Amino acid sequence: MNKTLRNPYVYLLFVLPTIGLYGLFFIYPVIQSAYYGLTDWDALTTANFIGFGNFERAFQDDDFWVSVKNNMFFILFSVFVQVPLIILFSLLISGVKRLQGFYKTTVFMPSILSTSIIGILWGFMYHPSIGFFNKFLSWFGIEPIYWLSDTKWALLSILITNAWQWMGFYIVLVLAAILAIPKEINEAAEIDGATGFQRAVRITTPLIMPVISIVVMLSIAGAMRVVDIVLVMTNGGPAGATEVMASYMVNKAMKYGEYGYGTALSIMIFAIALLLTALYQIVFARRQERVEY
Repeated sequence: MNKTLRNPYVYLLFVLPTIGLYGLFFIYPVIQSAYYGLTDWDALTTANFIGFGNFERAFQDDDFWVSVKNNMFFILFSVFVQVPLIILFSLLISGVKRLQGFYKTTVFMPSILSTSIIGILWGFMYHPSIGFFNKFLSWFGIEPIYWLSDTKWALLSILITNAWQWMGFYIVLVLAAILAIPKEINEAAEIDGATGFQRAVRITTPLIMPVISIVVMLSIAGAMRVVDIVLVMTNGGPAGATEVMASYMVNKAMKYGEYGYGTALSIMIFAIALLLTALYQIVFARRQERVEY
């Protein structure tokens, strides 16, 4: 038995099925996608090799760069609006003595709902005639706003909806980090005369910075792969105002049958997401010191 366990080929035998499945369902599709990204395949006729033609077309495609800009808006909104709100709500819930479990469950609920349900729900809330927001504005004599049909408001409306869906998931992560801080630290600060605001800013927030860093990185990655909420609520409209890279790729491939071009776009999306995540890791995440209590 001991001789068997010392044989490295035994361990290789156990991992071979996993390696095979990984190669079949991940490595092979990636290689196949890379190939089709170099063709003009339309899923009906024979794929013709065109080299980097699709990538050259993407760099000259103004609509694609509009979708890139919209993804950047998602990232900026996630980092500079969503993350501060996540920290704020986490601090507030951590200070609640009663029904804390109820609040955690309540904020987490949207993240487990189907995006289709959330898109339809918020679509009704944004409705120009019967929607909650316009009903509320009418009490102050403000004219109805076409939230999802006006290019000025459509992207902001989706940003708010997307943030509402995923904030609860990140709040639970940050809240777990806050509750893991030993109570003695805050009690000592309170004895020294620190107010609740001072403890939150100078003690709690610095101690949970490693978790906040992870939340920021996940928010960036999530902003890069956002697509379902856009397709459900506006399908990229009006006039491409809410088009993001993934929805633009889906529409090009599925709606217009340009599978080769769509595959090339997917490769570019992957490269941009990888670059942004790597830059964040190099510039910010590695500077975070490990916190030990």
